[in-house]
Amino acid sequence: MAESAIIARVLATALDVDAAAWNTLLAQQSHPTPFMRHEYLAALETSDSATPRTGWAPRFMTLWEGDTLIAACPLYLKNHSYGEYVFDWAWASAYEQHGVPYYPKAVIAVPFTPVPGSRLLARDDAARALLVQAVCQWCEDENVSSVHILFASDDDVLTSAQQDLMLRHTVQFHWKNVAPTLPAARGSLPPEGALTALGRPGGGENVAPTLPAASDAPSPDSTLPGGGSGQPFKDFDHFLASLSHDKRKKIRQERRRVADAGVSFRWSRGADISAADWDFFYRCYERTYLEHGNPPYLTRDFFARMAAHMPEAWLLFVAERDGQPIASSLIAISALPSSAGSQKDQNIVAYGRYWGALERVDCLHFEACYYQPLQWCIEHGVIRFEGGAQGEHKMARALLPVQATSAHWLAHPAFADAVERFLQREGAGVAEYLSELHERSPFKTA
Repeated sequence: MAESAIIARVLATALDVDAAAWNTLLAQQSHPTPFMRHEYLAALETSDSATPRTGWAPRFMTLWEGDTLIAACPLYLKNHSYGEYVFDWAWASAYEQHGVPYYPKAVIAVPFTPVPGSRLLARDDAARALLVQAVCQWCEDENVSSVHILFASDDDVLTSAQQDLMLRHTVQFHWKNVAPTLPAARGSLPPEGALTALGRPGGGENVAPTLPAASDAPSPDSTLPGGGSGQPFKDFDHFLASLSHDKRKKIRQERRRVADAGVSFRWSRGADISAADWDFFYRCYERTYLEHGNPPYLTRDFFARMAAHMPEAWLLFVAERDGQPIASSLIAISALPSSAGSQKDQNIVAYGRYWGALERVDCLHFEACYYQPLQWCIEHGVIRFEGGAQGEHKMARALLPVQATSAHWLAHPAFADAVERFLQREGAGVAEYLSELHERSPFKTA
């Protein structure tokens, strides 16, 4: 690639980016998700969810070769660290204590969405490297303190490391639709995880563990929960049979409590989700945030735009009692290239996103957010369910720990050195934490 022929343009809004060109570039990436589609990012702006008013000032970095878009990423200037799920409050505090401004900072992420996936959209590795260089150079020129690429794909991580960005790892919990192979029924994912919180003990001056290069790491679906190969679960009982006795018993008890309370569920997908159901979902979603003392990140208009422009990406579960809706959970679904002739939704990934309830029922959260979605995934041949950030309790529902990675560039050399040392110490704690988690597999052991 002749670098002199590449032009960088920083655009002020997603609306200035050609939607077809963006989505075409996204489709070429190794880990596309619906949250990086142009429709999703544009809806965040036009619904007043992610805007300068809410602390998310968009700047879309684009690279062009003639009239062809060859690389792009969403870039937000932030004056706070809310809605990111990779916590850097301690870094901001350290800057403040030394009289150095940490904000504005630049975040390459999907606002309010801790879902791993491609962030640096590029036609090839060379273009991806140029994109990282262009972002860092622009931030340095604009006196922006730092760049943070959150929940990045393997390709993004590899490029970021090659460009000397610092890596940080967080733990998420994902479920895979594969019956484990005994006797190796211990979670066999590699040590790919970390903490989203800053404060977990790091363990002295140990350096961070050596992690596999992105090109050598297993794909999200190549490693099975119990090791070796296996077949998808036949039904929910088949899934339960793979679990240890205590986990199986607990899930059955929790589901029974919901059923005994007279609660039943129905689901709707895509265009079949009615306007009334969307309205009810938002009542539940809004109440969940307000009960925790904060307004919701996403507006009702955002979900109206999802229903209008991305209906195929959503699956809604509604809990009812005595014929009245009382709770709901919203799941995102992402179709990947499917097998020819398949009659099921194979190669779809499901993402647990939002939930809320108007009435309190014991264990209703677990039923709405885990058991109903997992049962749906099994019945429809979905390959993976991503449970989102944090939550060790998810392991009791057979969601196993996996690594999500962010990459960081700090303009201030002294602070960059200090953060790098911190990440080394944190990495030692991460390795210990992952080892502990893998010893607590919910699956049967021989």
